[in-house]
Amino acid sequence: MQNRCCDRTAVLGAEWTRRRFLWGIAATATAVAFRPAWADAARRAALPLSAPRRLSFVQTHTDEQLSLVYWRDGRYLPDALEVVNYFLRDWRTGEVGAVDPRLLDLLHELAQTTGTQSPYYVICGYRTQRTNNMLRARSSGVALHSMHLRGQAIDIRLADVPTASLRDAAIALGRGGVGYYASSDFVHVDTGPVRAW
Repeated sequence: MQNRCCDRTAVLGAEWTRRRFLWGIAATATAVAFRPAWADAARRAALPLSAPRRLSFVQTHTDEQLSLVYWRDGRYLPDALEVVNYFLRDWRTGEVGAVDPRLLDLLHELAQTTGTQSPYYVICGYRTQRTNNMLRARSSGVALHSMHLRGQAIDIRLADVPTASLRDAAIALGRGGVGYYASSDFVHVDTGPVRAW
C-alpha cells in the first residue's frame, strides 16, 4: 500500500512537472511574440566604459534646467555629481541628498533604450523624511521607507515617449523598481530590488 502511494505521488509529480514545462514554453513564446522593438535594444544598450554619459533634466516644480556630462574616461565626475545632487534636491525644503550614481546610469541607459531626445521631466528626486511623512499623510501610495529618502529613486516623464512605453522600457532593463502612475503621468524608477507596480 505504501509503495502504491509513493508511486502515485511520483506519477503526479512527473505530470505536474510536464505541465509546468509546457506552460513555461507557452509563456516564453508569448513574451517573445509580443516583445516591443525596444526590448531587444535594452539588452544591447550596455554602457561603454569610456564614452561620456550626459543627462538632461527639467524640474517640473521650479522650471530649473540642467544638462551635463556626469561620467567620462571610465569614472564619475565628482563636480557633476554635486551639481546633480543639488538639482535633484527636495524642492519643498531645499535640502540636498546624495543621489545614487547608479540611478544616473539607469536614466542614461533608459534614454539610450527609448531613443528620447527629451530631457527628463523630474517630478521628484531626493526626498527628506519630513516631506515623505507629509506625502504619506496625503496618499497611501507613498512608502514609509521610500527609496527617495536614500537618493535611489526618481519620478520622471519624457515629452517624446508615452509614459506607458517609458514604464515598459524601464521594466525591460531589469535594473530596479518601476512604478507606473498613469493618472499623474509619471514613472518611478529606482535602484532597489527588481519589482514593478
